[in-house]
Amino acid sequence: MRAPRVEPLRMLAGLVLTLIVALALALPALARMPDSFADLSERVSPAVVNITTTTTVAGRPEGGPPIPEGSPFEDFFRDFFDRRGGPGPENNRPRRSQALGSGFVISDDGFIVTNNHVIEGADEIRVEFFSGLELQAELVGTDPLTDLALLKVDHASPLPHVPWGDSEAARVGDWVIAVGNPLGQGFSVSAGIISAKGRALQGSFDDYIQTDAAINRGNSGGPLFNMDGEVIGVNTAILSPTGGSIGIGFAMSSAVATRVVDQLQQFGETSRGWLGVRIQDVSDEIAEAIGLDGARGALVTDVPEGPAQEAGVQSGDVIVRFDGGPVADTRDLVRRVGNAEVGREVQLGVFREGDEVEVTVVLGRREAAEGAPMRPAPAPEAPARVDLLGLSLQPLSDALRDELGLPSGMDGLAITAVDEDSEAWTKGLRAGDVITEAGQTSVDSLAAFEDQIAQAQEAGRRSLLLLIRRGGEPRFVAIAIAD
Repeated sequence: MRAPRVEPLRMLAGLVLTLIVALALALPALARMPDSFADLSERVSPAVVNITTTTTVAGRPEGGPPIPEGSPFEDFFRDFFDRRGGPGPENNRPRRSQALGSGFVISDDGFIVTNNHVIEGADEIRVEFFSGLELQAELVGTDPLTDLALLKVDHASPLPHVPWGDSEAARVGDWVIAVGNPLGQGFSVSAGIISAKGRALQGSFDDYIQTDAAINRGNSGGPLFNMDGEVIGVNTAILSPTGGSIGIGFAMSSAVATRVVDQLQQFGETSRGWLGVRIQDVSDEIAEAIGLDGARGALVTDVPEGPAQEAGVQSGDVIVRFDGGPVADTRDLVRRVGNAEVGREVQLGVFREGDEVEVTVVLGRREAAEGAPMRPAPAPEAPARVDLLGLSLQPLSDALRDELGLPSGMDGLAITAVDEDSEAWTKGLRAGDVITEAGQTSVDSLAAFEDQIAQAQEAGRRSLLLLIRRGGEPRFVAIAIAD
């Protein structure tokens, strides 16, 4: 008698086992997926506010399109402009304009966080709570650099408020909800996930959380919550060709917002650290030209009067460490310096002439230094024939300094023309620029410039680092050199 076949049974048992394992692996993820956001929404909504601002707008100036007296259309045009608020004394009076936004209460004594652009220029600020309570708000302080503002309301009873969360601990893919006043529709909740972190839009201190939770006009200043009901971001901007949500919204991270808000609450203004250097990113070409092992750090292009100059930082240094930690790029350095305490003594690691040296600097205050005057305006062009690396160069003379609007004591080589087929043109060099250094050495003659080219070639370098000044603003450019 033939033995029964067991293969189908084994296959079935294997399939069942596979399904059990897959289900076991999926259970943690399913457990983390919320069935509903209702409980969280009910818990946090009382601390979210709608913000209405009123601003006085200047009336239209007298005049407008001329209407010839006696014209058959005279009455028509006058009636049209009267209806539309056009020319006429009665329509030239200042008008009141209103705007809407969102915010959230961070303490029971009535401190409220919102965006600067929500309340900027407002004559009157009113906040409406989920309960229907309406209160007049006073502006405590603003920080345009991060688009944050702090308001204060007074009320006899403690107000509902929400805590800050840790945006650094949040992960891409985590669930979040945005609460606010989109398009003036009142309290509204939208849900999504964190799509990305560390986004930079246009500011030096940007650290935005990107989310696909719907954010629209009117959501500005509202909170982005994690699933514990903690604020990990302040909804600020959207990316949209239509003006409506397409699932790309940005919230300033709580890591940035908490520091700004704490300073506004204590002092009514921000106080950021200031190093006092002009910097640019290090490209692969620049790193190779100076012998740095990779594109990292922040290349110092100029050291005006300030903390860094007093500490001995030099143009051409690459700041590779700040306060014990590595510096990735210019944005990383700006953020870390800005977050450091004013007056604090910190250690810089700078790469200089092939070695890393340590410099001690006492940080100044950025806000006190931002009003420094700019240097002279750009120089006119002075055509000449091309001589080296696609550049026509001429040593600076008193007459040429006057012509280019340069300081009397400035030395270097003026670029009088650039070959449009050269790499120098591609790298942005133009007539009127001045080369003050080549190979991190000052140059004031064609011979000195040629000598630096020769030294770079002898050292086996493929490019030469030039320090270019345009209108007083410096930047480094690495230009390829022929063997």
